[in-house]
Amino acid sequence: MSVSKAVTASVFCVAIMGTVLSPGAKADEWNRKTVMTFSGPVEIPGVHLKGWGVLPAGTYVFKILDSQSDRHIVQIFNADETQVYATILAIPNYRLKPTDKTVVTFRERPAGEPEALRAWFYPGENYGEEFVYPKAKAVELAKETKQIVLFTAVELPVEVEQPIKAADEPVVAQLKQAPVMAIKPTGEELELAQAVAPLPADEPVAQTTAPAETLPATASTMPLVALFGLLALGGAFILRSAQRRLQ
Repeated sequence: MSVSKAVTASVFCVAIMGTVLSPGAKADEWNRKTVMTFSGPVEIPGVHLKGWGVLPAGTYVFKILDSQSDRHIVQIFNADETQVYATILAIPNYRLKPTDKTVVTFRERPAGEPEALRAWFYPGENYGEEFVYPKAKAVELAKETKQIVLFTAVELPVEVEQPIKAADEPVVAQLKQAPVMAIKPTGEELELAQAVAPLPADEPVAQTTAPAETLPATASTMPLVALFGLLALGGAFILRSAQRRLQ
């Protein structure tokens, strides 16, 4: 994404954030769990539970299910995390200035149509998740919004009867391997590198497992005692040798 486009997306988000996000949005570091409230319907990409291609107004939980250096798998849950509504492929993308709040950007649609989910930025991060749409939908959105839209041309299931719950399910493997490109409003296709700023090598990647607990220091002191004993024996030997020389 060019710098000017990144600025446009962020400014648009700031304008609508008050009506889209709850003031007390919560977030967790290890899987970037974020609780968000939408004041209106939101169209989502990815593999969604049957009948949930558009999220009604309400509260949802976003989490990263799995991550690699160049792509992430994001899931959307209901408020109490008992149901997975969608599993979405996302590409890390750059914004100029991080904020201390969660930011979600949308693609503004014609009147009467739900806004389409574009990207999700975790608090304090320059890099967020730009969501990837199926090609046909990406072409439609690019024309409507006059913006570049990420897409994959790989045929993936759009609706599923059972929610995706694990990172090793076949659909997740397909999402990880799916080639991603971008489409311009004119219909011209772009390589991903022409549309998205790459993640630097030293940028930390979102963790997908719970942080390890800090264990109490229970290591034995016996090795240390043995070391002191050896030093004492060595000192005594040296002292005795010196005494013999003086006699």
